Parts: sequence; structure tokens; C-alpha cells
Amino acid sequence: MFNVCDNCGSYRPDKEIQQSPARAICPDCQHAHHFVQQPLFVICGPSGGGKTAVCRHLQQQTNAFIPLEADILLRPEFNNPDKKGDFQETWLRVCKNVGQAGKPVALFHSGGLPQNIEPCVERRYFSTIHYLALIATDATIAARLEARPAWRGCTPAFIDDQVAYNQWFRREGMHRTPPITTLDTTQATVIETSNQVLRWVRFDFTKPET
Repeated sequence: MFNVCDNCGSYRPDKEIQQSPARAICPDCQHAHHFVQQPLFVICGPSGGGKTAVCRHLQQQTNAFIPLEADILLRPEFNNPDKKGDFQETWLRVCKNVGQAGKPVALFHSGGLPQNIEPCVERRYFSTIHYLALIATDATIAARLEARPAWRGCTPAFIDDQVAYNQWFRREGMHRTPPITTLDTTQATVIETSNQVLRWVRFDFTKPET
């Protein structure tokens, strides 16, 4: 496991990070663990925005990065209010370790907002984190959710919450730190949206670090 020190065996996710080359310094013994410091791409947004469909499509269409759907690790224990942040920390730890194979992760995660991700202990292992929200018109979000099978639990109250969440991204996304870029999927096919997400990731890959 990445968080276990190779030298003293301590489990310390809170290692100090040094750059050029990237090294994680164990707080207990000062051992320097060299690692690949990747960017992370978080695709968030309301249910009905198209995250799952785009993630599945990109898994078959690109090898530039690893698209992962956050819900595959969702379990009831992550709803424990006494362990707020565990789900985010778990996913950052997964993405960090996957990235050691040489490719960054694009994490499709409805709740992957800067205010949830940036305070995490595991955040330090990424060079940058970029945020993109897939949104649509309120009517489109509602119609997509209403069309889902009953077992998905898209009650009127849930749909209202997701429409409000959709509005939040339009109103607040660019005011977050870092800002959340928005991509409207109302008129786009899954293929078109996937291509736009791919271009967004590639653009951020080539941005000079500041």
C-alpha cells in the first residue's frame, strides 16, 4: 500500500510532499518514497447529467487516462455522519495508487466538489485537480430521471433535489476554488459529450503548471 512506509512500516497518509522529483516523506523516519504525481480530473454534476454513460463510453474509447465511476465503491457505511469525508479520502487513495501505473484518473463523481475534495489528506498527492460538471436544462434533468426504472429510486423529491443541484452548478460552479467548468449535455449525444470531455482533459494535460 502506498501509505505504508517502505522503511519503517508506519501507515502515514499525511506524508510531506517534495517536488522535482516528487517524493513523499514519512513523518516518522523521514524516508523519501518516490512516486508519480499525477493530475486528477473530476467529472461531477447532478444525476441525469450523463456522467455514467460518458464514463462507460470513454472506458472503451481512450487509453490516455483511466475513467472510473465513483458509485462502484458506494456503501451504506459511507453515510455515517461521524466519518464525513471517508468516501472522498477512499477515492483519492484509489486514484493515487492507480496513477502509479503511469496514467491519471478521470473520476466521475456526483459529489466531487472542490469543497469536498480539496481539504482531504490525500489531496496532496496530486499535482492539480480539475473539475468539470455535466449539466443540462432543468427540464432535461427531470425528464431523464423520470425515465429511469423504478428501482433507481427517482422519487419526485429526489428529482427536485437534482434539479436544484443542477441550478447550483450553473450559479456557483465558476465561483468555487478551484472553479468548476460546466458542460451542457442537453442537446448532445453520449458520443458528442464524451468527445468534449476528452478534449477538456487533453487541454488540461497540456496546460503549463503555475
